[in-house]
Amino acid sequence: MNFNDELILSRDTTATIIPAGEVHTLKAGTRAVISQALGGTVTIRTDSGLFRLASKDWDALGAAAAAELEAAADAAESDHADVPFSETLVWEAMKGCFDPEIPVNIVDLGLIYDLQINDADADGKHAVQVKMTLTAQGCGMGPVIAEDAKQSIEALPAVSQAQVDIVWDPPWTPHMISDAGRQKLGIE
Repeated sequence: MNFNDELILSRDTTATIIPAGEVHTLKAGTRAVISQALGGTVTIRTDSGLFRLASKDWDALGAAAAAELEAAADAAESDHADVPFSETLVWEAMKGCFDPEIPVNIVDLGLIYDLQINDADADGKHAVQVKMTLTAQGCGMGPVIAEDAKQSIEALPAVSQAQVDIVWDPPWTPHMISDAGRQKLGIE
């Protein structure tokens, strides 16, 4: 799939406005271009701005685009299926979460401030607590990104539950971006 290809929404579609974080309905016939498809999330650009589509609405982009997006998401999820549980595995799961405007995962953006993993319960499962921040305090996408992280962590077989809290101290700065993130963004 070429990200520059224009797609036409085949049906009315619920989408989240970026960066406001508000839910909006895009009408059937809306022209869209996929601007980012990373970590199982899709950002589209329309004449009205940027929107994030949930996986349940990818079919509105057409059968071919939806199939390709679903295949990529399935491949990413299966990467952790047979790996023994560890703190590293939780960090890797969070690396599958992306800011919808920036093509760098939340770990390499330096948004994760703290990770705590409880000892295994009687069923051998762990509760996980994360403290994360955002690149800007006014970002309406914060709850969406935090929910992505929560779902990615809870998708790990050895996790019973995850709690992801947004914090503002210390304030995020671009200096918190990892070397890998800087390279991806082309900054020194």
